[in-house]
Amino acid sequence: MAEDPDFSELSFEEALKRLEHIVARLESGDAALDEAIGLYAQGDRLRAQCEARLAAAQARIEKISVGADGRPAGATPFDAG
Repeated sequence: MAEDPDFSELSFEEALKRLEHIVARLESGDAALDEAIGLYAQGDRLRAQCEARLAAAQARIEKISVGADGRPAGATPFDAG
């Protein structure tokens, strides 16, 4: 099997595009078994990378609180829950 590519330098958008390509290839049913297994492993790594980047971005988002006068009064960390 070919060496696994290094996806760490890809932007979120590039990683997502590659993941979509892999999913399309797997769904087509044209990949041989060994190729499909390799594509699945790459797709899983890309999925994990995309999830990590989304979590990091979400951690940087702040919720702006507004005072009684309608003006920004401060910021608190984003709570996804």
